[in-house]
Amino acid sequence: MDQAFYVYILASKRNGTLYTGLTNNIARRVYEHRIAVVPGFTRKYDVKRLVHVESFTNRFDAAKRERRLKRWNRAWKIELIERDNPDWDDLYTLISP
Repeated sequence: MDQAFYVYILASKRNGTLYTGLTNNIARRVYEHRIAVVPGFTRKYDVKRLVHVESFTNRFDAAKRERRLKRWNRAWKIELIERDNPDWDDLYTLISP
């Protein structure tokens, strides 16, 4: 059985605080951010809007992409988000069960 892995970017609002993460269950993980179940960065800064997501077929490639995105400067991340999601829509509605 193939396993999918996801690299995602959350935002507090348009041009707000950004968070980059990696998961094998995007709907569950974003839901956890949304309900602030785990203390940390996203709860502290109210970061819960899914604005960018990429899928991978293996954990190695996904982890490599996540590390690369985390090193990107803010302007590059904003450009990436706006390329596919110019209105910064919350993509969670597209993936939630």
